[in-house]
Amino acid sequence: MAFFLLLLCILISAAIVSYAHHVIRRQRQGCAHGHGRHEQAALKLPPGSMGLPYIGETLQLYSQDPSVFLSSKQKRYGEIFKTHLLGCPCVMLASPEAARFVLVSRAHLFKPTYPRSKERLIGPSALFFHQGDYHLRLRRLVQGPLGPEALRKLVPDIEAAVRATLAAWADGDAASTFHAMKRLSFDVGIVTIFGGRLDERRKEELRRNYAVVEKGYNSFPNSFPGTLYYKAIQARRRLNGVLSDILHERRERGEPGDDLLGCLMRSRAGGDDDGDEGALLTDEQVADNVIGVLFAAQDTTASVLTWIVKYLHDRPKLLEAVRAEHAAIHEANDGGRRPLAWAQTRSMTLTHRVILESLRMASIISFTFREAVADVEYKGFLIPKGWKVMPLFRNIHHSPDYFQDPQKFDPSRFKVRTRPPRRSATSMWMRLAKLKIVTFKKGATEKLFLSMH
Repeated sequence: MAFFLLLLCILISAAIVSYAHHVIRRQRQGCAHGHGRHEQAALKLPPGSMGLPYIGETLQLYSQDPSVFLSSKQKRYGEIFKTHLLGCPCVMLASPEAARFVLVSRAHLFKPTYPRSKERLIGPSALFFHQGDYHLRLRRLVQGPLGPEALRKLVPDIEAAVRATLAAWADGDAASTFHAMKRLSFDVGIVTIFGGRLDERRKEELRRNYAVVEKGYNSFPNSFPGTLYYKAIQARRRLNGVLSDILHERRERGEPGDDLLGCLMRSRAGGDDDGDEGALLTDEQVADNVIGVLFAAQDTTASVLTWIVKYLHDRPKLLEAVRAEHAAIHEANDGGRRPLAWAQTRSMTLTHRVILESLRMASIISFTFREAVADVEYKGFLIPKGWKVMPLFRNIHHSPDYFQDPQKFDPSRFKVRTRPPRRSATSMWMRLAKLKIVTFKKGATEKLFLSMH
């Protein structure tokens, strides 16, 4: 024990010395920039605490409910505060105006980013980690297989997957709703990516290894053998192997296909003004984007679906109203003998409001990562270049400043729309970009702010 304490003291001392050298070096670099930075230098960093050198406040975040950690920070420091998480200095923003500033009005000053530990698990070439030409090219590309027209064609496949899930519950045995919803959303994601052309053996290989990656995604990024993160890294490598085999098989057949995978196989990474379209995406780039789609489509969707089931179960009258809305469509389809149509999903106004309120209440995605590409001023504070910037969606969704009685489940608060928007939240989850919902007020009307990255 004495040796352990001595070693720990030596490591902490070394970290403090290294941190001091880092601060001095940054100060010298700042002085070298001259008069042009005097105005920015006069700005203050947001209030907050940076925790221990290098470690920051990561241990505090992981040792308690993250919502409690972030809410206590906001209560102490206000709607903008600094901290240090996962090896990165961060500015946290807890107001709709700040979220709009970062994600919409000044989006060019912030690039999508994640901690390196998370990028390794998804893949550095995934669409939502990039800006510029590569991002624009891929985004235009996926608008075909993931756009509204393609989603319309997928409605019968999604209905079939839902029916299969419900049939598995018919024996009356106890089942985990969340695990069933994860399987359902994974199956729909696989259909979207591979167009129903993937055999069961490959599907199970992908499912099994992706589950390991998912378990390690939010774990402490420790690469020691046996840890969740280490196992996730190994599983991510196996996923690359499985996807490489699938790509090889399609190339041998000479049929890339018209699904998302086929589009990625035909896509080029970039080009120039002389008409050169650039090289085809590498297998690694294709794999990163396939895993990115699964990441966007699976776990968060399963979580929302599970919460919807719970919210409806706990409110019998609301459940009956939703059932009545669905029963009318069921009867219109000749007692279910005809498949569900896209137009019918858009007529489910009560269902749509339940989904929106479930998204708000559950706030599955608590925050998102951006990185300042330049020194940015916001409300008199400096957000330094290179710092992570994190809009806190959960804090906003549960604030009485933006929602009356925010802890009450009340779908009627979304009656501002008489029908779902053209690209509704019920279909957006299948798009490559992940759906974020931020609420804000305009007068007395509660609205939604939707942003994709």
